[in-house]
Amino acid sequence: MNVSDFLIDRLQAWGINRIFGYPGDGINGLLGALNRNGDLAFIQTRHEEMSAFMACAHAKFTRTVGVCLATSGPGAIHLLNGLYDAKLDHQPVVAIVGQQRRTALGGNYQQEVDLMSLFKDVAGDYVQMLTHPAQVRLVIDRAIRIAVAKRTVTAVIIPSDLQEEPAIKEPPREHGYMATGTGFPHARLVPRQADLMKAAGILNAGKRVAILVGAGAMGAATEIEALAEKLGAGVAKALLGKSALPDDLPYVTGSIGMLGTKPSWELMDNCDTLLMIGSGFPYAEYLPEPGKARGVQIDVDGSMLSLRYPMDVNLLGDSQDTLQELLPLIAYKEDRSWFEQVTANVAAWWETVEKRSEQEADPINPQQVIQRLSPKLPDYAVITADSGTAAFWYARNLRIRKGMLASLSGNLATMCPAIPYAIAAKFAFPDRMAVAISGDGAMQMLGMNELITIAKYWQSWQDPRLLVIVLNNRDLNMVTWEQRMLSGEPKFEASQDIPDVNYAAFANLIGLKGIRVEQPEHIDAALDELINASIPAVLDVVVDPNVPIIPSHIDFKTWRRFTQALMKGDPEQSGIIRQIIKEAMQGGI
Repeated sequence: MNVSDFLIDRLQAWGINRIFGYPGDGINGLLGALNRNGDLAFIQTRHEEMSAFMACAHAKFTRTVGVCLATSGPGAIHLLNGLYDAKLDHQPVVAIVGQQRRTALGGNYQQEVDLMSLFKDVAGDYVQMLTHPAQVRLVIDRAIRIAVAKRTVTAVIIPSDLQEEPAIKEPPREHGYMATGTGFPHARLVPRQADLMKAAGILNAGKRVAILVGAGAMGAATEIEALAEKLGAGVAKALLGKSALPDDLPYVTGSIGMLGTKPSWELMDNCDTLLMIGSGFPYAEYLPEPGKARGVQIDVDGSMLSLRYPMDVNLLGDSQDTLQELLPLIAYKEDRSWFEQVTANVAAWWETVEKRSEQEADPINPQQVIQRLSPKLPDYAVITADSGTAAFWYARNLRIRKGMLASLSGNLATMCPAIPYAIAAKFAFPDRMAVAISGDGAMQMLGMNELITIAKYWQSWQDPRLLVIVLNNRDLNMVTWEQRMLSGEPKFEASQDIPDVNYAAFANLIGLKGIRVEQPEHIDAALDELINASIPAVLDVVVDPNVPIIPSHIDFKTWRRFTQALMKGDPEQSGIIRQIIKEAMQGGI
């Protein structure tokens, strides 16, 4: 057994059964070991960045560590964006990368990159280069343990010549060596009883309680529902917490923030008490004004406590475990007036969303695509979305049901993760349907290439269904709207217009199923056909780029900048004005 064989065996000892990666001569030894092993699956992507996205998504959807593999030099560099996605969303991911031979290091050799420096930020909690066979056990154990313990990215660098040396599975019992072990304990982390009592006192005293949940609330839906009903509270969801609670609960106000809903804005603006559970939602303008609401926060990471809002009580603990201890201390609120107001706002909002989605556009309203998709999704579907306007309609129009999973790039908000996220979901849950909602900018950047990955692997999935929905507006639309609303500048066509590509035709070309829709009356039939297709599919929908992305609350400065942009001669001025009038008529503005 050589070092590579032992490294692969050690990953398996930790329960790793899948690695996402792309080959290169800097990792030939590791690839040979994977080939000999036969049990640890290697998933070949089209690009190393996609490997890191898939490792991140694997961690998000399975709550276990994700692993990606890349060669030295350019391969290692390509990993970075996907690794930062994992780091900023607090996901445990281990990157294993090759390096030039140890004898060549320091000689300005071909593809020699200072990988320790390169990964020092993204994997700052633990990045190590192996230099001796006896290190393998120690470094792999530490990399996985730290990634899980700190919910972060770690990196292991292994020179190509070391990969072929004989393994040292059991380090000698001598000075300077360490014998480490596998396994990570899952302890029950709850706050002190005194802190729970203080928190309960604040929540019981509140007359208008708002709850904000994030990704850290996953798995605590039962407890959150019980708490909300006792407190008569509304529940808003940060974008990464979209699947933490179903949207069919009458007091769930939906997403919060620029991509959020009107009832979420009203909830935060009018509450007198805020309970934040497992969320690092960063935008202060969408939270209660400090001093107007008392606050309680629950988070498993002490460094996140009181970071976004000055809390009266901070509870360090796992969300589910902490809520189980907190619930018996919460009294049922007899006054349901706040609860009734919240539920009325939610019901009115969903009616508004439905009406807005049916507004005519040129040619198709993008809201309508997601609005029609939502009730057609099968139970336990996994939904992913890209950044940009795709994320906007995903946040606003998609209604999550119990048992569904959903995610996107939260804090990094990078382009391109929707399709690799969906692919990772299919490997983790091969019996569940996956849906990726992408913009055409992300498709042209990297997404189209990963359709080839889908074509390569789909026949190994128990349920072959993976639907990619492309919102094709021939525009880098989110940035176009940001130019108008944040900078007061008209659309800059040279930077914003992108080619019109027939993504459905490309899907058909590589053996998938593709349908292009250019009229709204064809949406339902296309969705029905592709959701029930026997192979993965692409729905290419030609949508109107001028349907406005209106935040849940707009201040005067934003409106002034937007007006300035139109007055400067925006090339889409007439189309924008028409759509804004339609939105205003439906209460969207």
